[in-house]
Amino acid sequence: MAAERGARRLLSTSSFWLCCLLLLGRPAPTAAARSGSPPQSPGSSIRTFTPFYFLVEPVDTLSVRGSSVILNCSAYSEPSPKIEWKKDGTFLNLVSDDRRQLLSDGSLFISNVVHSKHNKPDEGYYQCVATVESLGTIVSRTAKLTVAGLPRFASQPEPSSVYAGNSAILNCEVNVDLVPFVRWEQNRQPLLLDDRVIKLPSGTLVISNATEGDGGLYRCIVESGGPPKYSDEAELKVLPDPGFTSNLVFLKQPSSLVRVIGQSVVLPCVASGLPTPTIRWMKNEEALDTESSEKLVLLAGGSLEISDVTEDDAGTYFCIADNGNETIEAQAELTVQAQPEFLKQPTNIYAHESMDIVFECEVTGKPTPTVKWVKNGDMVIPSDYFKIVKEHNLQVLGLVKSDEGFYQCIAENDVGNAQAGAQLIILEHAPATTGPLPSAPRDVVASLVSTRFIKLTWRTPASDPHGDNLTYSVFYTKEGIARERVENTSRPGEMQVTIQNLMPATVYIFRVMAQNKHGSGESSAPLRVETQPEVQLPGPAPNIRAYAASPTSITVSWETPLSGNGEIQNYKLYYMEKGTDKEQDVDVSSHSHTINGLKKYTEYSFRVVAYNRHGPGVSTEDVAVRTLSDVPNAAPQNLSLEVRNSKSVVIHWQPPPPATQNGQITGYKIRYRKASRKSDVTETLVPGTQSSQLIEGLDRGTEYNFRVAALTVNGTGPATDWLSAETFESDLDETRVPEVPSSLHVRPLVTSIVVSWTPPENQNIVVRGYAIGYGIGSPHAQTIKVDYKQRYYTIENLDPSSHYVITLKAFNNVGEGIPLYESAVTRPHTDTSEVDLFVINAPYTPVPDPTPMMPPVGVQASILSHDTIRITWADNSLPKHQKITDSRYYTVRWKTNIPANTKYKNANATTLSYLVTGLKANTLYEFSVMVTKGRRSSTWSMTAHGTTFEYAPTSPPKDVTVVSKEGKPRTIIVNWQPPSEANGKITGYIIYYSTDVNAEIHDWVIEPVVGNRLTHQIQELTLDTPYYFKIQARNSKGMGPMSEAVQFRTPKADSSDKMPNDQASGSAGKGSRLPDLGSDYKPPMSGSNSPHGSPTSPLDSSMLLVIIVSVGVVTIVVVVVIAVFCTRRTTSHQKKKRAACKSVNGSHKYKGNSKDVKPPDLWIHHERLELKPIDKSPDPNPIMTDTPIPRNSQDITPVDNSMDSNIHQRRNSYRGHESEDSMSTLAGRRGMRPKMMMPFDSQPPQQSVRNTPSTDTMPASSSQTCCTDHQDPEGATSSSYLASSQEEDSGQSLPTAHVRPSHPLKSFAVPAIPPPGPPTYDPALPSTPLLSQQALNHHIHSVKTASIGTLGRSRPPMPVVVPSAPDVQETTRMLEDSESSYEPDELTKEMAHLEGLMKDLNAITTA
Repeated sequence: MAAERGARRLLSTSSFWLCCLLLLGRPAPTAAARSGSPPQSPGSSIRTFTPFYFLVEPVDTLSVRGSSVILNCSAYSEPSPKIEWKKDGTFLNLVSDDRRQLLSDGSLFISNVVHSKHNKPDEGYYQCVATVESLGTIVSRTAKLTVAGLPRFASQPEPSSVYAGNSAILNCEVNVDLVPFVRWEQNRQPLLLDDRVIKLPSGTLVISNATEGDGGLYRCIVESGGPPKYSDEAELKVLPDPGFTSNLVFLKQPSSLVRVIGQSVVLPCVASGLPTPTIRWMKNEEALDTESSEKLVLLAGGSLEISDVTEDDAGTYFCIADNGNETIEAQAELTVQAQPEFLKQPTNIYAHESMDIVFECEVTGKPTPTVKWVKNGDMVIPSDYFKIVKEHNLQVLGLVKSDEGFYQCIAENDVGNAQAGAQLIILEHAPATTGPLPSAPRDVVASLVSTRFIKLTWRTPASDPHGDNLTYSVFYTKEGIARERVENTSRPGEMQVTIQNLMPATVYIFRVMAQNKHGSGESSAPLRVETQPEVQLPGPAPNIRAYAASPTSITVSWETPLSGNGEIQNYKLYYMEKGTDKEQDVDVSSHSHTINGLKKYTEYSFRVVAYNRHGPGVSTEDVAVRTLSDVPNAAPQNLSLEVRNSKSVVIHWQPPPPATQNGQITGYKIRYRKASRKSDVTETLVPGTQSSQLIEGLDRGTEYNFRVAALTVNGTGPATDWLSAETFESDLDETRVPEVPSSLHVRPLVTSIVVSWTPPENQNIVVRGYAIGYGIGSPHAQTIKVDYKQRYYTIENLDPSSHYVITLKAFNNVGEGIPLYESAVTRPHTDTSEVDLFVINAPYTPVPDPTPMMPPVGVQASILSHDTIRITWADNSLPKHQKITDSRYYTVRWKTNIPANTKYKNANATTLSYLVTGLKANTLYEFSVMVTKGRRSSTWSMTAHGTTFEYAPTSPPKDVTVVSKEGKPRTIIVNWQPPSEANGKITGYIIYYSTDVNAEIHDWVIEPVVGNRLTHQIQELTLDTPYYFKIQARNSKGMGPMSEAVQFRTPKADSSDKMPNDQASGSAGKGSRLPDLGSDYKPPMSGSNSPHGSPTSPLDSSMLLVIIVSVGVVTIVVVVVIAVFCTRRTTSHQKKKRAACKSVNGSHKYKGNSKDVKPPDLWIHHERLELKPIDKSPDPNPIMTDTPIPRNSQDITPVDNSMDSNIHQRRNSYRGHESEDSMSTLAGRRGMRPKMMMPFDSQPPQQSVRNTPSTDTMPASSSQTCCTDHQDPEGATSSSYLASSQEEDSGQSLPTAHVRPSHPLKSFAVPAIPPPGPPTYDPALPSTPLLSQQALNHHIHSVKTASIGTLGRSRPPMPVVVPSAPDVQETTRMLEDSESSYEPDELTKEMAHLEGLMKDLNAITTA
């Protein structure tokens, strides 16, 4: 019961939401007879279609014995439907069934599945049936319930052996239904599957790369509800590699499979041999890339898994095993099937009795589905009145009232089934309106009776002898059948009809009824007619041919039919104009005939039917032919004239109507003359593709007449009427700039200013447009240019209550004229005064015609394709019928709707529409229209917008570059930019690469990339090999062109000191030096990339400060504790060495002296460190110095060795070239590093490179400090910072680091990591480098170093190596050398210098 309640709850919830989705997504009923609104007649009752459909339908289900199963079903209707279930076509009686019950939403619940060898009551096909009384019944798709059978093993595991590293298989094949219930055990323990050990869909176990741990006893278990079934136990032995080769053999080969779209498939392929083979796959002789593909996965042993199968995945797959000595291959065919899917579903239909209807149903699927029809839940059996036409459509002839209900198209194939339904409503005939109805037609006779058709004729009713407005309906039925069909006449007044598709030797009853505007009249008396019996009729006439004899005649010829009973009596030639449905016929007694009076240059179809004594035979196939062309019958349309200047006129026209062209228009003849001299006519010819022509060389101020005629190959057609236009008296001047506009007016609003103006007073200078400048306090902030015909403009997006200065200048091709200035203050936000529009009248402006043209209205843009938009508009200055009778023309302008694009394209039109072509795909355009008549023009209309459809990319991806991945010479990174002409949203890219640039494109390796990526990595390339790369983009409309091939050669060796193509790799190898970066280099301030390439932005400075202070406090506490511990263990020997250090550093006390103030720790108060050069060295690559600094033992903080890796992890997140401040801040967070990378250089770096610790060590300096560190793993020696500083200062003028401690040499070090073993040095005399050095074999992208030198400089860091502590005698000698090398005064002076520098750095960082 708990399971039932859970099922009810789940189903009710899912049903509710699915109901909502279906209600929102159901298509609106179609119009006319297939509409949701029935045909309305006066007085007719309105009936509407009732929504009745399934929300949830049952699906195929697999179950096991004893389990519970739910077959979901839910239907929607008002009122709620009654749900029943069928099993194997028979209704289930659920009232008295203990195991099966109907849930509240209609689902079927089976509580305890019964299944045995001889009793399978629950397995079968189930169907849900929903019924609404007085409405109808619908049935769901059929769902199969499969119960897993009793476990039986088709094959069981057998003892076997496998060499280590090879693959092994253990068979356990069971029924397909039981595979999900199979599991494996090793040594009676459950076997865990992973990437190396997998279970194939058949149940077989595959072990790849066998190891010693894979040996043992194996068995498979089937658990399908009852007691588990165990297979035989088999031992698998893993043998060591014998050292010799063995033949390649397939342990498991792929077999041909059939899968459904959307499923996954595994093609098994396992091979064994020595050496161990590798597996690769090909499809239809094309290599498959299983490494980068998300769809294809290579499983353990070499099996291929294909997820989410599509039809494109079908084909022949080849499994190729290769171990270097031999190659074997196996193949299998993958067939992909598709469930039935509706391309066209039946639609609801309204109809009247006796009518014929067709329910359309178009389906697809693989294999091709079969279609059956169901009416109200019952199968429709094809008959004379229910027919399947055009493969899947249902035709119902002679409707009767009982045909009402729900009809469902059910498509089914081997994969599945689907259903779609529609409702049929039979409408009552509307009652007749008041007025006389016609009486019965008279003298109904069968004028022609054949085997399969009857021709009826009659006379008009006595009540209406003329009968011109009467239509007729012929009702007919088979004798003894109540179902009556109807055939209507095709036009009023027609009094004959031919009833087709009758049965031979069958009696039919006919009656005729007339209708007038008031309704249907009386029916004629029934006429009983019997069709002729079937006899041998002539076959089709062979060799029918047709050819055009003239522009109005076609001759048709044929031969005698090859089959026929008796002599051919005559032929009937049928012909019909292409594109119409009216067929005409003519009787012919010979084998050819010429039909005259046809339309010129028009296509006709012809067919011939032979007649013998029994009647007409079989018709021939149609033949089509076009009549010959002729001269056009009509003149060109919409002739318009546009006066350009004093010497030229542009003529516009459109071709003659298509029906009058009588052929292909090859050109146009233009004739023009002066109005005063009508005899002197000039002719000019233009090609047929043109629709305009510029006529030049005319006289000034002269009236001309123009006419145009169209030409075909046959000659010239009629010309248009003469149309007049007068050239201008004089041309406008464009040798100078326009004069100042005659007036400028501004009207401020809250966030806009309306600017209006009048043109310059001198109308003889060309004005191309106006430039409006505006800005707060200055007119030069923004500039807008408008058309020369425009007289006002609204400046938008202004600030309220602001003072704007506005300037207006007229311009032409020579330049801009004198500006006119005006100022205005925009209104405040609180100003609610009414915005009124006004027109500026300038009576002193000499405009030739002060009456402006009205701009076109209702501009609309209709998108036709990816490059074509049709623009339509209306002209309110035309009469109501919108017919153009004068010489006006329209100018259409358009541009892309991009703010930066101010360039328009223009075209003229003489009609109220224009087809704009040549547009860019997937681009938003704006359009406007103006009208021109003579020199009068309107302003531009309101704009219309339209976005062209998407199209496949027409340009390749650009800026394709290939670089090597740093540290991985076998990996390259391909970068690119999207195509400049994407023509839509890019959904993906395909990278092609090959070592042969001339190879066929299908031989290149492909790498698919999603559309939002512009970079991709390709791995495992061959070293020292040239590769060629191409990229192709795609969008929803298809693939674009490929980019040009880009060549790239991989490096010669897997080395870390060179990048491919002689570029610095950034992984400097042993002994390598990184190049100088130049004096102009400025390190970027942003964070660099983490080791995995994820960008890491620098931390907020306040957060860094908190971290730094926190680390500092903890460090001080730990230092104090350890210092106390170390002090207690001090020996006399240690005191002796401490005394030696005191003699060098000055006589201060290391403990117990309250007067000694502990200096700030360098890593906490890092802002007091400044790195400046003492002098610039001319040497670009000076020697680097390894510099351990002596430090007070009280400041030592022991650090666990494990922290080094953690520090390295965090450090990589901040790698990159930064300013020294950033480095210092970072160093503050790294306060516990055992080593310090300290580059010295007098020149700034020249280029950005990756720094990798060098494996070289510097030789020890001649003089050492008194304090030394433990031995570095490399055993390298350490040079003294101070000694090196002194030497470099004198020798190479190298920069030095200056520290300002509270006491000399008390603050310039970090704690050292103690060695894992017992300490071999005196803890009281430590020497710690400044920064950690990472493992030498670890490639670092960019190492930040606290460079003791010029700020912002990067040098290849040299390792600060720490030697082991020397014995007492050596230490004493080192102390003595140090004592003789440096005097305390010199050290004090040096520290004072550092103190000053730290003050400067502190001031910079705090600022």
